[in-house]
Amino acid sequence: MKVLISAYSCEPGRGSERGVGWNVACEVAKRHQVWVLTRPDESKAAIEAELAANPNPNLHFVYFTLPFWQDSMRLGQSGAMQIHYYLWQIQAYLVARRLHQEIGFDISHHVTFVKYSAPSLLSLLPIPFVWGSVGGGESAPPKFWKDFSLKARSYEIARDISRNIGQRDPLVKLTARRSTVVRSTTDDTAKRLYKMGASHVDIVPEVGLLGEEIAALNQYPLPLSQPVRFISMGRLLHWKGFHLGVQAFIEANLPDAEYWIVGDGPELESLKQIAQASSVAGQIKFWGRLPREETLERLGESHVLVHPSLHDSGGWVCVEAMASGRPVICLDLGGPAVQVGEKTGIKVSAQTPEQAVEDMAVAMRKLAADPALRTQMGRSGRQYVDENFSWTVVGERLDQLYQKTVALATS
Repeated sequence: MKVLISAYSCEPGRGSERGVGWNVACEVAKRHQVWVLTRPDESKAAIEAELAANPNPNLHFVYFTLPFWQDSMRLGQSGAMQIHYYLWQIQAYLVARRLHQEIGFDISHHVTFVKYSAPSLLSLLPIPFVWGSVGGGESAPPKFWKDFSLKARSYEIARDISRNIGQRDPLVKLTARRSTVVRSTTDDTAKRLYKMGASHVDIVPEVGLLGEEIAALNQYPLPLSQPVRFISMGRLLHWKGFHLGVQAFIEANLPDAEYWIVGDGPELESLKQIAQASSVAGQIKFWGRLPREETLERLGESHVLVHPSLHDSGGWVCVEAMASGRPVICLDLGGPAVQVGEKTGIKVSAQTPEQAVEDMAVAMRKLAADPALRTQMGRSGRQYVDENFSWTVVGERLDQLYQKTVALATS
């Protein structure tokens, strides 16, 4: 088939949004002719270098950006970036319409950004359209806001206002209604998409790992020695919920255990204060921000990942931990709730902060006391990632979706 992909963010050898754009395009190009719409200023040099080293005749890139606003790389993750992204979607439709007249695509697919509250006007083309996976519809439960600072609460309010404006945008509603299939990262986002007019929504994480990444993570031995180490990794932001993890470790009161936190961010000092005020301060270690290789080394020296995020659409770290054979303790919210299976970790309900902390402490005690359970969950996690989160599997399932979608459209 001839497939048109929209990937505002796309770059080889990267993670997050850029990696999603690149790896989806590469997997689809194993089976079909693919044209990718993306920006020149973000990653053209890296893409061209990769294609020169590893040519792929099925993979074609079409670069463009706003003629009056070309240097989007300087925008960071600011509000200006979101405006640029929105306007770029309008321009993408004009480029895609011309290309469709020349090439005659069978299907189109919006891949990045992974954002449900902004439009993708590829949906206006007269061919089947796949939107996503898209996320962002998750919210921190209201009872957890009491632990947030004024700045954190302001962030949550602004985020909610922005999403509500997006959901009422006629172009976003049009995208939802005209999507043949919408792929949502979480149930929360799916519910919002249905309210916006989507007719068919599948819950599909956007996370994927390369085969060599899975193989490398599989090499970490399952540690059985004391002390049992719990680890949290990521940016120290209020909504990542690391304060709940620290409080749970304090509550668990495990003399032969440690809690490692790898990352940096605005919540660092607050987390240190919580730890220092406890009787187990000497068992809690803050590593700061480390290079990826060192971060994974710390994961390999640990026994259990703790990821108590309050509104994560993705949660790549959970998949990496499972690939390394580490059980996961997470809240039963957002992306981690979709990614972590019953055999690969412990998902804790999030009714109140006190209840979540107590239940996570129980989970910590359980895993600390039972090395056989840790080993069993670790092995299940590795198998689960192999079967569901490799980019090869993602590509195979996308191909099945494309085939089914196009067949239904032409029947």
